Amino acid sequence: MLMNKEIYPQELNERKLPIAVTRKQFNRYIDRLLSHGTRGPQPKISRCRTFNYILYVLHTGIQWNQLKTRRNEIHWSKVYKWHNRWSKDGSYKNLFETGIQELMFKNKLDLSILHGDGSNTVAKKGVKESATMDTNTRKV
Repeated sequence: MLMNKEIYPQELNERKLPIAVTRKQFNRYIDRLLSHGTRGPQPKISRCRTFNYILYVLHTGIQWNQLKTRRNEIHWSKVYKWHNRWSKDGSYKNLFETGIQELMFKNKLDLSILHGDGSNTVAKKGVKESATMDTNTRKV
């Protein structure tokens, strides 16, 4: 199936979500956008490898405690700790927004294949529309 370059400026392999990144890709695009630890000993493995373990868990959907690392080099809870930290401190959000901006500047952002996911949308069943507005009963 041939694709029009004007409609689909990205190559087919660029449209897929990454399962793993190389150290060169990590150092160039990702490392500067993720927060670093400020105290304590140096990590036993590189942040790139930790990031790849996180991508593996997110890609496969396995439970964190089922993560098998190479030669037990790091415990699954340490990988989860970094994932949780980067989720809460806005590192992932920063990574996503910067990636979108860079794709837009390079004219490689293809919104024609954007899919909205409504799996988290609340669908109230059996509730009729009320003519009166709801009131908040919480104390302010």
